[in-house]
Parts: sequence; C-alpha cells; structure tokens
Amino acid sequence: MEELQTFAGNPLPIGTQVYPDGVNFSVYSRNATRIFLDLFDKSSDVKPYSTLVLSPEQNRTGDLWHIFVKGIKAGTLYLFRVEGPFEPSEGHRFNPKVYLFDPRAKALTSESLFLNIPPTYRPPVDKEDMEVFKGRDMEKFPKCVVVDNSAFDWEGDKPLNYPLSKCVIYETHLKGFTAGKENSVSCPGTYAGFTQKIPYLKRLGVTSVELLPIFEFDEYENTNVNPRTGERMKNYWGYSTMCFFAPKASYAADKSPGACVNEFKTLVKELHKNGIEIILDVVFNHTAEGNENGITFCFRGFENSIFYLLPNSHKEHYMNFSGCGNTTNCGHPVLANYIIECLRYWVLNYHIDGFRFDLAAVLNRTQDGGLVEASSLVDAIQQDPVLHDTKMIAEPWDAGGGYQSGCFPGRWAEWNDRFRDDIRKFWNGHEKLATAAATRISGSNDLFQFRRPCNSINYITCHDGFTMNDLVSYNGKHNEENGEANRDGNDSNWSYNFGFEGPTANPSIERTRTRQMKNFILTMLISQGTPMLLAGDEFRRGQQGNNNAYCQDNETSYIDWGICRLNDRLVTFTQRAIELRKKHAVFRRENFFRGNKAGEVPDIQWYAYDGSLPDWNVMQNFLGFTLSGKYSLNENGKSDNDFYIAMSTDRHDTLVTIPTLKDGRRWYRVADTSIEADDSLVLEGRIEQLHSQSRYVLPAGSMIILMAK
Repeated sequence: MEELQTFAGNPLPIGTQVYPDGVNFSVYSRNATRIFLDLFDKSSDVKPYSTLVLSPEQNRTGDLWHIFVKGIKAGTLYLFRVEGPFEPSEGHRFNPKVYLFDPRAKALTSESLFLNIPPTYRPPVDKEDMEVFKGRDMEKFPKCVVVDNSAFDWEGDKPLNYPLSKCVIYETHLKGFTAGKENSVSCPGTYAGFTQKIPYLKRLGVTSVELLPIFEFDEYENTNVNPRTGERMKNYWGYSTMCFFAPKASYAADKSPGACVNEFKTLVKELHKNGIEIILDVVFNHTAEGNENGITFCFRGFENSIFYLLPNSHKEHYMNFSGCGNTTNCGHPVLANYIIECLRYWVLNYHIDGFRFDLAAVLNRTQDGGLVEASSLVDAIQQDPVLHDTKMIAEPWDAGGGYQSGCFPGRWAEWNDRFRDDIRKFWNGHEKLATAAATRISGSNDLFQFRRPCNSINYITCHDGFTMNDLVSYNGKHNEENGEANRDGNDSNWSYNFGFEGPTANPSIERTRTRQMKNFILTMLISQGTPMLLAGDEFRRGQQGNNNAYCQDNETSYIDWGICRLNDRLVTFTQRAIELRKKHAVFRRENFFRGNKAGEVPDIQWYAYDGSLPDWNVMQNFLGFTLSGKYSLNENGKSDNDFYIAMSTDRHDTLVTIPTLKDGRRWYRVADTSIEADDSLVLEGRIEQLHSQSRYVLPAGSMIILMAK
C-alpha cells in the first residue's frame, strides 16, 4: 500500500473537489462509525493501492466525513467502504466488506456491476454477509472517477431556457437515436454519434430534445431471457439510476475513465449552438439497489435508514411506490437537499435546460409514505435561485396509486396523459368523446386552470407505450419477447389496426394509417399546450407491436434511418406542421381562452358540421372551431390570422359549412390530411384560396386547417 499525505479536509462541498495540490473528499453518513477510502491505479484492479481511514475524531463534521489527499488529481479512481451497525430491523445495513460508489461520484468507469452475477442469484437475508454477493468480481466492478469540471471550454455557452410556450419537445433515447441501421454516423450509439445527427433535428424544427435517462445505470441488471432467442435481456431505457451526478460512461465513444464528461458536454454545447435545448429525464423516485433482496453498492451502504422509505414496524423491508423495489425518502431534508444539489450540478456544470421527473408523485410522498398535494421539496425546486429559469416537467403519478395530474404548483409543467388518451379515443371514433377532445385541444383548462396552457405537455405517444406507427397498426400489445409472457405493458392503448394486425402490403390500409398519423401529429401541434413528439413518429418507426420495450437494447428500439428516407413525405409534413405552430402565435397562447365576451370577437368559437353551435350532449364524430388571431401577437408584433379547423372521425365524407368571413377576407387551405401528396400541408406562399367560401367536403377520418387572409 502506498502511503499518501493526508489532512482532515473540509466538509463542504460534499463529493470530490479538485485543487492544485490534491483532492478533497466528503461523504454523508449519520450512523457510520468509520469510513475507508480506497484508491485504485486502474479500473480493472482488484485491490486498492492505498486505503485511507476516516476517523470520527479527525475526519468528521456533523454527519459529513471528509479527507484531503495531497498529490492526487483528476482521473484518480476510488471507492468507499463504510463501517457501522448491521441491524436491518432498525434500518441499518452497514458492512465494511462492501465497496460503495460515492453518492456524488461525477463519473464511473464503464465496467458492469451486474454482468457476472448469475440471473438466479439472491443473497441470503438472515446473515450480515448478505450484502457481499457471491462472486463479486472487482475486475468488473466500476470505480468512481475524480472529475475536474473546470477542464472544459464552453466557449461562452449557457442554457437556452426557451419559454415553454415556444417549445416543441422531441423525446428520444441517447443510444437508440444513432445505433440503428443506416445511421450515417462514425460512432453509433454515443454522445459523439448523437452530435452528428443534430442537423436532422435542426431541419425538423424541434426546439428541445428530451433524453431518456443518461445518469449512470447498469444495463445488465435485467435477468429476463428472450424466449425466442434465449438471449439475456437488458435495461435499455435506464430507469434504474446508480449515480445521479454521473453521465453514463458506456454512452461515450471514448471509454477512458471520465471521458464521458467532456463528450456529453460537447453534445450539449453543439445542441445549443444549433438553437436546441436539452432536457434530461431524471429518476429520483428510486435507485437500482432494489428491495431487501437487492444488492448494496451505494446509498444503502452509507445511510439506508435515511435514503429510503422504510416501514416503521419492519425496517428490514422497503416501501415500494416506484414499482422497482424501493422508494427514496424525498420527504427527508437530507435527501431533498441531495436532489436540489444534483439538479444544480447539471445546470451549472452541463448547462442543462430542463428536467422531466419520472414518477414525480414520489416527490410528494412524506416520510411515512403518505401523499401530499405539493411537498416542500416540489416548492423548493421551483423556487431555487439557480434553477429558476430551468424547465421542471413532472410525470404526475407513481406506481403506488398516487395520481396527481393537474396538482403540481406554479411553473411546474406536467405530462398530460388525459390529452394522450382523449385524442386517441376521439380519432379512433369513440362516441361522445368530442367534448373531451375539445377540452384537450383548447389547453386542458380543467387541469391547469391556475397555471397556463403551456404547463400541459401534450403527447400522443412517448417511450412508454406504442410508437405512433404501432398505434395505427396493432389492436393489442405484442410483448412476448420481453420474457414476461406478454403480461407487461399497458392493455389500454386506444389503438386501431384498420383491419390487419401489424405490417401489411395492402396499400389502402397503409394510406389510411399514414393519414391517421397525420391527424395525430397535426392535432397535437395545433393544440394549446406544449407538444412532445416521440423520436421516429415523424417517419413511422415501429416496434413490432411492443408497447413496453424497456428491455429491448436492439433493433426493436433503435431508429432505422432507412425508414426515415422511405417515409420522407411524413417527415416533410411534420416539419411544416412544426413551422406552422412556430409561425402562428394563435396555436401557442399564453393564456386560456375566454370564449364569448359581450361585444367582442370570441377568441375561440365551436361549430357543428352544419355551421350551427354544437350540442355537446349529443354523440359527435366532428369537431370544428375558429381561432381568432386578434388576441395573439406574432413575432412581428402584429395580430395573427384567424383559422378554421375541422376534424371528422365519421366513416363517410362530411359536407362542412364554413364560417362566413367579413372585411373582404377569404379562406385559404393550409392543410387537408386526406391529401397524399406533399401539398397535404403547405405554408404561406403556397396556400390555395378555396373555390367555395361556404362549403368544404371533408373526407372521412381527416382534418383541415383554413387560414383567413
């Protein structure tokens, strides 16, 4: 063992801090009796070259344990071990035999923790050694990497922080975006490879990229087996975080320790240079350590009794509101502070523009597992001075029955699953759903009345569920290859295959499916709220009917760029729909509609197909409405155009009565989704004046947009 010169060090900042003459380490533990810091020379080393002991007499301030090690620098590899009581019934699981990640590690090496663990292994629950799993291979055990964040040239970059009302979000998977066929990048499936695809995103017109989790996780933790191929499945999506301050090392083209940090920063900087924000999907509701049969590698070994929600009477078990074995104790001030420090870290050191919080209802769970409408943590996040301009988007439910849609306060935005379901039901022709669809299209005032329309994140599809192509191609889910006998995934998809399950050579069915996708895309982009498009929906990417592809780290989930070229017309349609939304403020209002006001032109007016006022109590397969541009100013400071929009889910063509215009204006057609050619949607300069200004034949299962000029 090499002897190093050490000093007591400083308790703050928690984590590692690089100085010219060494590195300061600080970690949190309330009930530890001693802590060991092990330093390694190489990532494959089985034994440390030096073990440093942090004693309570010299290296502890309150609950923080700290040490300054002279002569080491960025790139140093390390792990911790923590000594203390092993009393699971009291919530304590300390074991000095177990190597632990630093909870604030800024990077890990790219080895896998789970790769060599037998799929059937479960540690014994009645012995202290349960935490040391059989066969833990230190050559394959990741090490923490000391990172110096000052060693990167941002070239003056800063977060873009666009107003939500001006955003079009594009949800995608970092690896899957470039790992598929015909990707045309030099390093597929990496941060660097994603950087090479930025020109496509810029041409598409999206303003913000939302990435599925890129915080460090281990894709090999999944032990399921594909029943067809016999291959072991993986954790592809990444909703099982191990280290919340570390970008995933295996997503870097450069696999050297810590290289992922600058490679991801380069991606962020290049996105910003091209006017595109970056939003991260974060998973603070649980960790990858699982339940009492799980494996200790971080939080459980430092302070299990504080980091996790434990039942008062049986603290050897874990409350499970995440569906993943454990639930983090977000109601505890220590963990709440940890979460806020983590968010600040990504904003300050990676220039992140926003965060989407997975199962965000857990943030409102109290220390006894109860659910409040808005916790002090949720309020602290939105009020934090560092995070004040950062987007906060909640998935407003959890896996324990907590459903809080519309409940998040202030500037919090939320995924609107009601928009998803109601628009799907409407376009699939479910009777009496026109009323619900109208509510969603006009901004979901029933949910967000105390906020603004943009607080509703409107989506038809997301990573969790069918892709849009599969939504129009399958009546039921087909998840057999997940290894769970097709029991996993949602059964309520509100999908329709138009007469044939899966891919078909029938041109009529294929044309109908494409038209329905146009309906979905255009409805989402003209609705009040913030639209979110799933990557590949703009060119009919499918997953063979798999609506829960969390474990499919393969071509099922990857984007096939050959399909993009094959369906370039739908890409063009989506580009134009995004541009239409951007150009016209009437589709992205700052405030909710007021309806009819005495003596004023209504900002929104609903119509039946014959031009009369609709009877919302009667079954309808039609929605028609005008939007007045008088109350919406475009970028030039002038009032927007008026628009008429009509949607029909009837099986027959509908003769629509168009509202009468005054002041010499005429109706021009912007979009008709029944048209198969590129002029299905055109922009100003190419729009066509209608021959008849009073009637329009709206084909079955399609929508039109008319502009007044």
